[in-house]
Amino acid sequence: MLRFILRRTAATLVLLAGVVLMTFALARLLPGDPARLIAGARADAEAVASVRERLGLDDPVITQFTAYAGNVLQGDFGRSVVTRRPISEDILTFFPATLELVLVAGLISLLLGVMLGTLAAVKSGRPADAGVRSVAVMGLSVPDFWIALVFQLVFFATLGLVPFGGRLGTGIAAPDFVTGFMTVDSLIAGRYDLFTDALHHMILPVAVLAIPSMAITIRVVRTSLLEVLSQDFIRTARSKGISPVRVYFKHALGNALLPIVTIFGLNTGLLISGAVFIELIFDWPGLGRYTANAISASDYNAIMAITLVVSVAYTLINFLVDLSYSFLDPRVDLT
Repeated sequence: MLRFILRRTAATLVLLAGVVLMTFALARLLPGDPARLIAGARADAEAVASVRERLGLDDPVITQFTAYAGNVLQGDFGRSVVTRRPISEDILTFFPATLELVLVAGLISLLLGVMLGTLAAVKSGRPADAGVRSVAVMGLSVPDFWIALVFQLVFFATLGLVPFGGRLGTGIAAPDFVTGFMTVDSLIAGRYDLFTDALHHMILPVAVLAIPSMAITIRVVRTSLLEVLSQDFIRTARSKGISPVRVYFKHALGNALLPIVTIFGLNTGLLISGAVFIELIFDWPGLGRYTANAISASDYNAIMAITLVVSVAYTLINFLVDLSYSFLDPRVDLT
C-alpha cells in the first residue's frame, strides 16, 4: 500500500508539473497583451511598458516560467484582472459554491443511477428495463444546457415551483462564511429559513447537472450487474433459497462495485468541468461562472490557476478511487 501511495504521488507530481508547463505555454500563445489588460484600455504606451516590466514580461521565457512555477508552489497565482484581488482568494471564495453543487449532484446521480441501473438489470428484457434504458439514452443525448433552459421554462416560468437561479432569494443576506457551503453555513448559524431557501435554489441546477452523470451510472450499473448475475455463485445463492433482495444487493451489487466506483470518480471530475455552463445559466456564483468571466476578459492568470486547481481536484479524485479498490475487493493488488 505504501509503495502504491508513493508511486502515485510521484506520478501526480509529474502530471501537475506538466499541467503547469502546459498552462504557462498556452497562456503565452493566446492572443492579447496581459500588460495592456492590466494597465487598462486607456493607458498610454509608457504605462503599458511599466506594467510589462513590473510583471517581468520582458524577461526570457525560461525566467518567466521559473518565476511562475515558484509562485505557484507558494500558492500565489497573481491578481485577477476582473476582480483586482489575489486569485487564490477568489478561488477560496468561489470554489466552495461549485463544490457544494457538484457533491450534491454527484450523490443524487449515484443513488438514482444505482437504483435505476439495478432495476434495469433485475428486470432485463421487460418494460421496466426498456423504460430505464430510454431515460439513460435521453440523459446522454440531450445537451445539459438545453435541459436547463427547458427546466427553467417549465418549473420557473410556467409552474413557478422553483427560483430562476442564484444561491439565495433576492434581498436575503448570506450567513457568515465558514465552509462556503450555503446549506452548511446556514445550519451553523442556526438559520433554518436560509437552509430551506438554499435547498430551494439548488433544485434546478443540481437536477440538470445530475442527469448526464445519472445516465452514465445507469448504463454502467446495468451492464456490470448483468455480468455478475450470470455467474455461478449467483445461481448457487438462488438455489439455496436466499431472498432475491439479498442476492441482488449483497452478492450481486457487492461484486459490481469496482466499475461503479470508477465511473463515480470520473463523473465527479466531469461534474466540475460541466458546472461552467450550469452556473452561467442559473447565475450560480461559483468557480464555473468565475472561469467564464476570466475567459471573456482574457484574464490569463486566473485561467491558468483554475486549470491547475481543476487538474489537482481531478487527480486527487482518481487517486482516491484507485485507493478504494483494495478495500472494496481484497483481490486487487496495489503493490
